[in-house]
Amino acid sequence: MKQVDDSTSYIRAGWLIDGSGKAAQKDVLLVVNTGQIVFIKPYAPEIIPANGQLTDLSFATILPPLIDSHLHLSMSGAVDAALRENQLVAGCEELLPYIHRHLKQLFDHGVLAVRDGGDRHDCVLEFMAKGMSNYPIAIHSPGRAYHRAGRYGGLIGRAVAEGDSPAELLMRRNHQQDYLKVVNSGLNSLKEYGHETPPQFSKDELKNLCELAHSKQIKVMVHANGRVPVQQAIEAGCDSIEHGFFMGRKNLERMVEYGCTWVPTVVTMKAYAEVLEFEGNISGAAIAARNYESQLEQLRQAKKIGVKVALGTDSGSPGVLHGESVFEEMKLYGKAGYSLVETVQCATANGAELLGLADKGILQTQAAANFLVARGTPAQLPRKLSYLENIFIAGKPSALYRKNPVK
Repeated sequence: MKQVDDSTSYIRAGWLIDGSGKAAQKDVLLVVNTGQIVFIKPYAPEIIPANGQLTDLSFATILPPLIDSHLHLSMSGAVDAALRENQLVAGCEELLPYIHRHLKQLFDHGVLAVRDGGDRHDCVLEFMAKGMSNYPIAIHSPGRAYHRAGRYGGLIGRAVAEGDSPAELLMRRNHQQDYLKVVNSGLNSLKEYGHETPPQFSKDELKNLCELAHSKQIKVMVHANGRVPVQQAIEAGCDSIEHGFFMGRKNLERMVEYGCTWVPTVVTMKAYAEVLEFEGNISGAAIAARNYESQLEQLRQAKKIGVKVALGTDSGSPGVLHGESVFEEMKLYGKAGYSLVETVQCATANGAELLGLADKGILQTQAAANFLVARGTPAQLPRKLSYLENIFIAGKPSALYRKNPVK
């Protein structure tokens, strides 16, 4: 443990939600040295030496930075059809400025770690390799996703021809990232409620891929909707199911059995319903709304069963904006019966575990003193996350964050 000395700073918080799922603590003191939390204890004035540096946040709630465990940095979430079409076919030179803009939006909403869901040209990986980010955001990307030739996935990845196995492609590709993305189903239908597409890969193909990836310390995230595509991915040993619409209770139980994490992206279908209604597609909007309600019910079941859930938004989808969609998703967790601290755990500690971020997710002794400051009590969350009071990095207000910036 670090020693308390003249360089030590003291931060008083009105309330602390530490990310572990424990109840919020009231009136606490964080002792910070060289950017690291030395200890957390109930506030008492006598702890602070006469020459101690006290930052008074007694008017606010602090919590760990948020993690979006599923998004698409190269897509903007725009609803303008022409803009979306252009982004879907654009090359990296055109998309890199968008990625930078999306990271700013994420940072302004307190999101300091993200897991990308793939893009067809490896533009996010190029962005990372060039060191273009000005923001302290941990970016994880699988690069291009694997999908079966002729099936959904061309917008975010590379095709696996019939007769080829994704495991063999992994061997040839010399994959350097800590994640792989596999697409094992189609999208949710906006014409036929609950329609399930067949799996793109066999269970054996997925199992071989997962075993090979794990031998290289690479995790596998699988886009899958419907009972059979999800079941195969879980039983093959994947690390997370992305979306999982219409997968059913049995698959939720399998997730617990196999230790698989679920990233439900509920807000995506809610946003689709709103966009389609605005565009006058009433039948599509009605089906999207039913998809959303179905996913919300699955989330309620997941809580009761004990599924490990990591919050992801699929931001970049139509109407799903980077950063803002995180607290929108958090509000939906509340509708599904999650308490505030359980919701924060899904958006912090569970995401950190999924992404392998041992130093993030929970505010505790020896962790980095990085946290969000939301004015008011926990009862005002997650609403207050839409306009944070401040973001602290290494125990100090970040120079990159401006409250209510002039646009």
